[in-house]
Amino acid sequence: MGDIHFTGLFIVMAIAFAAPLLLGFVPALRLPSVVLELVAGIVVGPSVLGWVALDPAIQVLALIGLAVLLFLAGLEIEFERLRGPILRTTSIGFVISFGIAVVVGLALAAAGQVDSPLLVAVILSATSLGIVIPVLKDSDEVSSEFGQLVIAAASIADFGAVILLSLLFSRESTGTGAKVVLLVGFFLAVAALAVAITRAEHLDRLSRVFERLQDTTAQIRVRGAFLLLVGLVALAEKLGLEVILGAFLAGAVLTLVDRDRMMTHPLFRLKLEAAGFGIFIPTFFVASGVQYDGGALFQSASTIARVPLFLVALVVVRGLPALLYRPTIGARRMAAAALLQATSLPFIVAASMIGMQLGLLDRATGAALIAAGLLSVLAFPLAALTILRGGERRPGPSPATAAGRSRLNPTT
Repeated sequence: MGDIHFTGLFIVMAIAFAAPLLLGFVPALRLPSVVLELVAGIVVGPSVLGWVALDPAIQVLALIGLAVLLFLAGLEIEFERLRGPILRTTSIGFVISFGIAVVVGLALAAAGQVDSPLLVAVILSATSLGIVIPVLKDSDEVSSEFGQLVIAAASIADFGAVILLSLLFSRESTGTGAKVVLLVGFFLAVAALAVAITRAEHLDRLSRVFERLQDTTAQIRVRGAFLLLVGLVALAEKLGLEVILGAFLAGAVLTLVDRDRMMTHPLFRLKLEAAGFGIFIPTFFVASGVQYDGGALFQSASTIARVPLFLVALVVVRGLPALLYRPTIGARRMAAAALLQATSLPFIVAASMIGMQLGLLDRATGAALIAAGLLSVLAFPLAALTILRGGERRPGPSPATAAGRSRLNPTT
């Protein structure tokens, strides 16, 4: 323990505290705190001031933060929406999106902009569900057909991108066939675990004990959720798959088995979000900023030029499939959906870090991809809101919706 120091972690936590607080003083500025956290991390990191280095204390909390981020992303998936025409349309949209991403990746590789076109294709095919949902709530569109299409498309994109990254670019050197076998085995294990948890929930005595302990110092449901998270992360790591897959599926499993949350444990999700957004997730984003290689981004004009290139690529890859929605929601809302689907940052950060660790992305390309993700979060949700407000006026949000907005944290 003598080699662990807390000065750097103190600065990281101070940034995590100050970023949303400063934004709270300017409510008209619709900026997710993750942007400020990343930028502040860059400023205090080796690229600018050099106040903070990535020491073991920060590394551990940041790694947990990444896992919790993907866990809560899996928890956001609303499986009841993923059915019927919406599921069919958005699934076709993701297949088209990934096809476009592969073409774009090959074109970028042919132009000498990237070294791994398939990895770049996977990175470009994700959408930030955790940022999209607060925007839809803010515009009172969550329950509309437009909102349901966008949420379903973002859910499938998040899920598909995580699966593709784990299948094609895990840190283990096993072949694709072996990875498919491991992936199938992992899914079977997760399915068996979900069935076991569901059956356990129907045991009256166990349910009564959980209900008695859930709001005591035991916080038994929160402990159980983190046990599920760490267990599936450990299993994914053991099988040579990416840990983010285990974290994401842990959230998805909890969503599937936690059906009566508003009757017996209405504060459970709020407690998980408090732990995630209050401690671990901001640490991950600030630490990502500390790791960010600003020098690599500004080392040449060609590297800087990749940023708008990648930003346009996000719009092309994730925006064009929104054309499928036009017969249903019209041209104006289709344009807003395209911009929301092109909003991506957390997955870009995580996948770029993995790509650089595997030697498939150089630091300049990784820095340019993350910068493009930052710009997408800054520009696209605001542009989508502007388009929505410029269309037909809708009734104002209900008092319950308005009250709920004060709890929104568009971090992920």
